[in-house]
Amino acid sequence: MKRTVIALLLSLPAAAMATATVHEKVLDNGLKVLVKRDDRAPIVTSQVWYKVGSSYEHGGLTGVSHVLEHMMFKGTDKLAPGEFSRIIAENGGDENAFTGRDYTAYFQTMAADRLPVSFELEADRMRRLSLPADEFAKELEVVKEERRLRTDDDPESLTFEQFNATAYEASPYRIPVIGWQSDLDALDVDDLRAWYRKWYAPNNATLVVVGDVQPEQVFSLAEKYFGPLAPEEISATKPRRDPPQRGEKRLVVKAPAKEPYVLIGYKAPSAGDAAEDWEPYALEMLVSVLDGGSSSRLARDLVRAQRVAASAGASYSAFSRLPGMVLLSGTPARGHGVGDVERALLEQVERLRAEPVSQDELARIRAQLIASKVYEEDSVFYQAMQLGQLETVGLGWELEDQYVERLSAVTPAQIQAVARKYLIPDHRTVARLDPLPMGGDGEHSASTYPDYPPELPGETVRVD
Repeated sequence: MKRTVIALLLSLPAAAMATATVHEKVLDNGLKVLVKRDDRAPIVTSQVWYKVGSSYEHGGLTGVSHVLEHMMFKGTDKLAPGEFSRIIAENGGDENAFTGRDYTAYFQTMAADRLPVSFELEADRMRRLSLPADEFAKELEVVKEERRLRTDDDPESLTFEQFNATAYEASPYRIPVIGWQSDLDALDVDDLRAWYRKWYAPNNATLVVVGDVQPEQVFSLAEKYFGPLAPEEISATKPRRDPPQRGEKRLVVKAPAKEPYVLIGYKAPSAGDAAEDWEPYALEMLVSVLDGGSSSRLARDLVRAQRVAASAGASYSAFSRLPGMVLLSGTPARGHGVGDVERALLEQVERLRAEPVSQDELARIRAQLIASKVYEEDSVFYQAMQLGQLETVGLGWELEDQYVERLSAVTPAQIQAVARKYLIPDHRTVARLDPLPMGGDGEHSASTYPDYPPELPGETVRVD
């Protein structure tokens, strides 16, 4: 029975994706338009992805991409501050934006017949943002408060920020998306104006539309609203790649916190620069073996069986512009210290290096991953997000159709091979959070920001 269910899951995505064709057109000004029809509900998601994020920034100007994201809602030559959001709401739509390491994206989800409203508004602010100095001054203070709530007063986020700054040397992934406080203090509206002129152009953007639409009608609307916009001369970015790591790095972060915390990272390739094209998918399967649900190894062994950890997790993203890391983390259970959790996590790493994952365990993990992929196809937002992310980081949207097939082809030997190649001590960085006494009522400020859209690693979502 179990094999029948797994076989059904393996066959379902291929059949589903075969009927969901992505249509592509590049306008004369360089704007790439991707359209995927999904007529299960009379709605549409429209997303504009710009190839700019914190990994494009440099010292002295960090956080500028995220601040500009906030200012995109503060008026154009035609619209007053806040009017963009008001018009979307009046048309029954939902809208927001998010900034990551490799991109900044803006989206609206509306009734399908309201798509022209979305296009007209997005085209207007792509090249005609007003960036008034008084609105900038107010919004900069909002971002500074966001940094305080989401990083400075959140001990795990603060540890993650310090961890990245230590683990990466030359890579711009060492830059926090929200920016360093000193750079935010020095940021001025002219910095934003220059950043906007340089990156916010049709030839540096991808327009993704998924929903109850006809591709040719979408292309016609894109030509009408975005076609007249002038392109920008955009030079290629410098590589800024990390040199080889030549030994383990360790750091301790001291901050007010209730519990200690440990974060372990191993340098690993992305799908765009792996030595073998199967390696990133083997790394994704490896992470799923560790943290692929309640029956995965970290939850089963560290949390329930050994009771050494109150929580433990692992993560990795194959789809990034530059090489990233395999991350493991945990907090100790009562009666255990952070050193116990670190040792338990490293024992799990050594187990992956020493012995292949069993076929039964791999089949279960694969079935869970594929089922998750199938469920994501129920959301027009996530369908558009997958296409936009792949295209914007330079991997190409076509990889979306190959994802399940490549995961399905991963073998136990390949998982063991990437564990032995990449999960080695000399490529490891370890950060420990050393709790200081809590102040006041014993609580620290927790983020109250909404979780929609769900954040990818390293992303910052705009909040009003």
